[in-house]
Amino acid sequence: MDALIHLSSTTIFTDCSSSSSSSSTACLLHFTTTKFPNTISRFNLQFGISNPKFPKTIITHCSSSSATAIQVDNETAATVIDGKRVAKDIREEVAVEISRMKDEIGIVPGLAVILVGDRKDSATYVRNKKKACDTVGINSYEVRFPEDSSEEEVLKHISKFNDDPSVHGILVQLPLPSHMNEQNILNAVCIEKDVDGFHPLNIGRLAMRGREPLFVPCTPKGCIELLHRYDIPIKGKRAVVIGRSNIVGMPAALLLQREDATVSIVHSRTKNPEEITRQADIIISAVGQPNMVRGNWVKPGAVLIDVGINPVEDPESPRGYRLVGDICYEEASKVASAITPVPGGVGPMTIAMLLSNTLLSAKRLHNFR
Repeated sequence: MDALIHLSSTTIFTDCSSSSSSSSTACLLHFTTTKFPNTISRFNLQFGISNPKFPKTIITHCSSSSATAIQVDNETAATVIDGKRVAKDIREEVAVEISRMKDEIGIVPGLAVILVGDRKDSATYVRNKKKACDTVGINSYEVRFPEDSSEEEVLKHISKFNDDPSVHGILVQLPLPSHMNEQNILNAVCIEKDVDGFHPLNIGRLAMRGREPLFVPCTPKGCIELLHRYDIPIKGKRAVVIGRSNIVGMPAALLLQREDATVSIVHSRTKNPEEITRQADIIISAVGQPNMVRGNWVKPGAVLIDVGINPVEDPESPRGYRLVGDICYEEASKVASAITPVPGGVGPMTIAMLLSNTLLSAKRLHNFR
């Protein structure tokens, strides 16, 4: 965990050439860098988007030492893709369907959450999920285990929830303690109740043409839903996904491919990533590196979906930190046609999609249309 927030440099060497110049000029972009407590870095671990192989510079403020580094029209601003509003709409739609289901067949969807350990961030996420369930009418069941619990104890409770007809979705809160085999535990969740979409059979079906997964992972599903709700075309477009995690990057790329986009994946071993992202009509970034994607990485008119939720130290904030995305918003919003803010973009969509998946599971298990 410490490696994720180690600061090795205050600069990144990048290509700052102007599009109007025939020669390529390199320059140093200067950033304000800072360290923050290990507890804050857990935000990224929770979403599975931190990658210690990406540059370890923490960029807390976007600024450029070169006036030609980014060519933008200062009077042009991108459309803000409001994830909070869309998530609210989805929750209302889910609540209506749950009410109809209860009235017609007497069934209320149920979501079981398993939490192992006493991590405050994980407890907060579980509390938020429970609150969201309450707002739409989903019954929530929670089981908490001490940090030193055995893997067998957790597997036993998963088995109970698998057999419980009142439970339609099972969620294991990540990360798990290091002594537990995460793959064994996630694989134990019945595929029909895998509302997180992490079961290998669900991912396998997502990857195969002509097959349909029972569930799609919530965060990538939320990204695509935002594009749909804002009528942003995907078919035939060039899309770049930055990051290749099992939780976000990989399934996001598969979903874009299913939508007939031409998809490239940028990762820690990619050479000259900015050259690839500059060709993209759509960028989904999920690497957990603050402000990594600069304005000059973005093709004019591109649509940017920022999954990153990165805390950076901010003495002026009551909490001592503020949240920023992977994309440098103040630069990219002047180049892009549409962009998600952080916070208030993809974040609210993740829980909304979890609620949607739980409703979907209940409908499927009870053959309710």
